Amino acid sequence: MSRARNKATLEEVQPDPSGPFVELALSEPEAVIHLKDAIRSGKEWHLALLEAVGIWTLTEEHYGDRHYQYVIHGEAFDWVLLAERLCCELDGLVPVEEKERLLFHGVLPGDMDQKQFRDLIGANKHGAYLNYWYGVVVEEALQLAVEEEVRKQHRARSMPDSEELVEEAFVRLYQDTRTNLAQEYLRAIGAAGRKSMTLTQLTEFTYRLFKRRVNLWDPARVASDTRKGLNRLRRLQAGDRSLRSQAEP
Repeated sequence: MSRARNKATLEEVQPDPSGPFVELALSEPEAVIHLKDAIRSGKEWHLALLEAVGIWTLTEEHYGDRHYQYVIHGEAFDWVLLAERLCCELDGLVPVEEKERLLFHGVLPGDMDQKQFRDLIGANKHGAYLNYWYGVVVEEALQLAVEEEVRKQHRARSMPDSEELVEEAFVRLYQDTRTNLAQEYLRAIGAAGRKSMTLTQLTEFTYRLFKRRVNLWDPARVASDTRKGLNRLRRLQAGDRSLRSQAEP
């Protein structure tokens, strides 16, 4: 019997916040069967992986001793997390360095444009992936950029550095402190009083903040802040590429 258990499907990517967690034992998912067969028949592993992502239907599952949540708020799809899950099925079938580059840096082997990527995973999942990209990845970079601005301004005034500056950065972006917003989120999910979040909860929290920011500010301000996040993300990625090139023989 497979270790996978179903909650919902990814086909429509629609939220069901009040629905029960219905666990249903499944045989080996069709996407996993396709992935293994395609690689064994000679297809490049990353193309077979993206095809499997396109076939995949679960929004979240238990696998082994871990819970995977691929879709946040029914609309933001973390395809790299799904790739990580699928790679669990590929021991010995994929070059280790290529797999690590995908899972740690989100980099696929070879050259692939957005159209080919979209065609392989499907338009519906690609749209949900863009929600995740802007709502989580870019939003985290924006938070970092604004925090750096606050710290720079405080240093210019010869004021001491402290973690309170994170709170100030959040006020600038979301009109409230990180502490207050985190407590509000934890209350909303029935986890009031907790001192920390799981990785999944932190991702959900970030996406919730993104939606709050979009609703708070006028479109010009939202666009400006999003560009700031994109610019900071590009600098992070450039630095990451530089470090990896230095490490290569």
